[in-house]
Amino acid sequence: MNGLPAALFPEPPRRVPAYRALSVALRTVHLATFAALLGGHLFDVDAARLVPWLYATIASGAGLMALELAVSCAWLSTGKGLAVLVKLSMLAVVPWCWGWRVPILFAVVALASVAAHMPRRFRHYQLLPALRGSTPPR
Repeated sequence: MNGLPAALFPEPPRRVPAYRALSVALRTVHLATFAALLGGHLFDVDAARLVPWLYATIASGAGLMALELAVSCAWLSTGKGLAVLVKLSMLAVVPWCWGWRVPILFAVVALASVAAHMPRRFRHYQLLPALRGSTPPR
């Protein structure tokens, strides 16, 4: 591969300095801020008070995605990458299904838990055979 494909799907995948430490730090922030956001919606906290938690959740989630994509964009078509895309799709409907936001947020938590704890062969499975060399072994 040359040019843009090689940049997006490097073989072998790039190594990101301090990847593990950054991932753990971002995941910790993401879980804490999402927990505050979910609790706020569950207990009907004023929306204005939840905005900083929403932004922090979005920023930490974007940071986690950026970290994975820095290694290889092939992550998007792995089991765990697809789970993130499904979670984002679920979250995208919240503004139109406001009355269902709490069950949707709990469903996102459930999907996140299942995706994080499913067997490695599913989490890291590359759905697109052409990208298998671009997916880092874990």
